[in-house]
Amino acid sequence: MSVDLHPVKTETFNTTEHINVDPKGYLREVDSYKVTDFGLYMARGANHPRFGYLESWLLPKLSLRANIFHFREGIDERQDFYIDIAEIDRNGEVWTTRDLYVDLISNTGEPIDVRDIDELSAATSAGLISAEDAEKAIDSTLAAVEGITRYGDDAMKWLQTLGMELTWADDVELTPAG
Repeated sequence: MSVDLHPVKTETFNTTEHINVDPKGYLREVDSYKVTDFGLYMARGANHPRFGYLESWLLPKLSLRANIFHFREGIDERQDFYIDIAEIDRNGEVWTTRDLYVDLISNTGEPIDVRDIDELSAATSAGLISAEDAEKAIDSTLAAVEGITRYGDDAMKWLQTLGMELTWADDVELTPAG
């Protein structure tokens, strides 16, 4: 099995200008930002062929980015939450993330699915991230898996016990594809 080796994906969230610069460098207009004492919420449309809206919570203390992808009709994806392991920094009104390769797929009530450990290993071996970053990614992954598992495979319940009450949109309008 070959690994898709790529440099660390970085992203910028400018809460003043309501802009998100995605990993490919595209400027995305943001519908909503909300800053809390534990993180940053973002909601925006997406012209991606598979999903039309994205909600994310950046949680710096846990090195997690929790996402809900609102998939288009006909896309068969089973995930309540897609969680990226990421280094998250804040400089005033601008937040940045460095995706540390590992992803967690959460379906409430089911064991957490850990993905892309092979990418983390390959990126570390290739010098794309430091051993320290790899260790941080592994530590964050293990803490999240342990916490989610401990609370009945419920990511939101685990985060609530840490004082992180994540809120999500009741209804979204998908952006047209393309």
